[in-house]
Amino acid sequence: MVAKGTQTPRERYRAQVRAEIKERAWAQIATSGAPGLSLNAVAKQMGMSGPALYRYFAGRDELITELIRDAYRGLADAFRAAAASGADLDGLGRALRAWALDDPQRYFLVYGTPVPGYHAPDDVTAIAREIMAVLLDAARLVEGPADGSGLDDHLAEHRQWVGDHPADPAALRRALSFWTRLHGVLSLELAGHFTGMGFDPAVLYGAELDRLAHAVR
Repeated sequence: MVAKGTQTPRERYRAQVRAEIKERAWAQIATSGAPGLSLNAVAKQMGMSGPALYRYFAGRDELITELIRDAYRGLADAFRAAAASGADLDGLGRALRAWALDDPQRYFLVYGTPVPGYHAPDDVTAIAREIMAVLLDAARLVEGPADGSGLDDHLAEHRQWVGDHPADPAALRRALSFWTRLHGVLSLELAGHFTGMGFDPAVLYGAELDRLAHAVR
C-alpha cells in the first residue's frame, strides 16, 4: 500500500471519492438494507453518472465486499485491543456488544441475513477467523464442568471452522456457545424485538455473558 505522504493528488482524490461512496452506501443500507444497495442511486446522490462511479468500484459486490471487510476488520481490531489489555471472555463479550451498538447496520451487514447472491472472498473469511482465534485463545483459559451432551466429541471431529487453531474440544464448545448465544441476544436487541417487553437488554446480555465467561452451563 502506498504511504499517505507519498500519494499523488490523483491517488488522494481517488481515495476520497471511494471513502465518500462507502459513506453513501452505509446511509443507503441504513434505509433500505444491503439487498437494496444501488450503485446508480449512490452515483446520483454524488452528482456522478453510473459509469463514472464504476471507475471506483467495479460493481455492487465489490462495494459490499469493501464494506464487509471494513466491518470485520473493525471487530477484529476491537477484539485484539481488548485481548492486548488483558481481557478475558467477559471483556471480549463487552467489546462485542460495544462494537455492535456503535453501528447496528454494520453489525447486521456481517451477522444479519446474507445478501442474496453474494459470496465473500477468501480474505474476508480470513479476517473472520482472526476474530474467532482471539475468542478461542480466551476460551482455552476457562475451566469448567465437563459436557455431557456429546457436543465436545462432535466438535473434536468437526474443526473446519477453527482452521489450525489448537483449542481443545471444551474450548471449542465454550467459544461456540459464546458466539451463538451472545449474537442471539444482540440480534434480537438491535432488531427491536425486546421493545415493549419491559426489561433492560443490557442486563440480559450481562447475565448470559456471566454464565459463559465462568463456564456455567
